[in-house]
Amino acid sequence: MSGRPALLQAALNGARRRDDHPTIPWTPEDLAHSAAEAIAAGAAAIHVHVRDARGGESLEPRDVARTVGALRIAVAHVPVGVSTGAWIVPNTERRHHLVECWTDLPDYASVNFDEPGSELLAALLLRRAVRIEAGVANTIAATRLAKSGLASQCLRILLEPMTQDLSAALDVVRDVEVVLDDAGIAIPRLLHGIDRTAWPLIGEAARRGLQTRIGFEDTVTLPDGAPAPSNAALVTAARRVYDA
Repeated sequence: MSGRPALLQAALNGARRRDDHPTIPWTPEDLAHSAAEAIAAGAAAIHVHVRDARGGESLEPRDVARTVGALRIAVAHVPVGVSTGAWIVPNTERRHHLVECWTDLPDYASVNFDEPGSELLAALLLRRAVRIEAGVANTIAATRLAKSGLASQCLRILLEPMTQDLSAALDVVRDVEVVLDDAGIAIPRLLHGIDRTAWPLIGEAARRGLQTRIGFEDTVTLPDGAPAPSNAALVTAARRVYDA
């Protein structure tokens, strides 16, 4: 398929540690630098997992403010999103309280709809004018999103099968889309994989004309298996895969 992807998002760090890759960006400064490089390489949006001073994932308002503020300076006018994964703050009430206390708001946040309290968290973010990427990793999440009545207000759906088997991942995507289609949910869909499925699913997204993403959150290697030196290198390679 030729032409640019409808959206190529750069997912800069995820939950990865430095033993996964020595240059995983953690600090606001590192994330800002990596984001600027990724946008220059052809990404059109940024997704990050906010970290605290020790490198741990965080939803604390001060950490979110520092990271969002640094990204606003580095990539002005580029949409910036953050993760709200339940593993970051396992207590649902505490997680929601922290989000309610955010002072510097991202443009959007990802909410995984197979996690406890996902509907309430999404509604809270929408009330605060933060748009939602609805994380749908399985039919449970797809069904919960459909029943929530919030899908039409979401920015996009993340089709993100977690299995490392490509055939199984494609089966998951098919089953999820049956649920979404039956519910009449027609908002944009972003398809991406993790590690072994990262590059094949970018190719599948290209074939279908779907949005996609790449970055150290999804893989630390280039399509040929060589270590990726940076998020920008991954974005450049993704553009080549998508445009092939």
